[in-house]
Amino acid sequence: MAFAAPSLKGRALRYLAQREHSRVELERKLARHAEDSAEASAAEQIAAALDALQAAGLLNEARVAESVLAHGAPRFGARRLRQTMQSKGLAPELIAQTLEQARGSELERALELWRRRFGSAPADASERARQMRFLAGRGFEAELIRRVVPPAGAGADTDASDFASDLE
Repeated sequence: MAFAAPSLKGRALRYLAQREHSRVELERKLARHAEDSAEASAAEQIAAALDALQAAGLLNEARVAESVLAHGAPRFGARRLRQTMQSKGLAPELIAQTLEQARGSELERALELWRRRFGSAPADASERARQMRFLAGRGFEAELIRRVVPPAGAGADTDASDFASDLE
């Protein structure tokens, strides 16, 4: 017994059941399965399916942004979160609004990430540079990184929060 291929709307629902997707993401994924027909082009069919999902409240860009923030904020800085949201095709205003929520806790998040990964002050300049590159790769700003990573040779008992307290 063979099953019929799911409709575009059915595929989109399956994707949305797994996690929040933006309209742009779903358009990309559905484009692989859509074919032009006599009634409508593939792009029109995809648009119609996504319009129906959006009208039903199942496709919501604000929820996508909140999801990125909830899942990414503990591990990433504002630059990386912005990049992720841009790749999902979210509106610049929504991205800016969402990142504004994350900015208040960015120092604490960077400090916690640094503590989990390294836990102690770097022994020398090359170790400090390595720790700083790690945080930069996670999308934290340079000024914030300088405040989180203690100077090299600050001592094993020195905690980064001693240096980060100057920020507040």
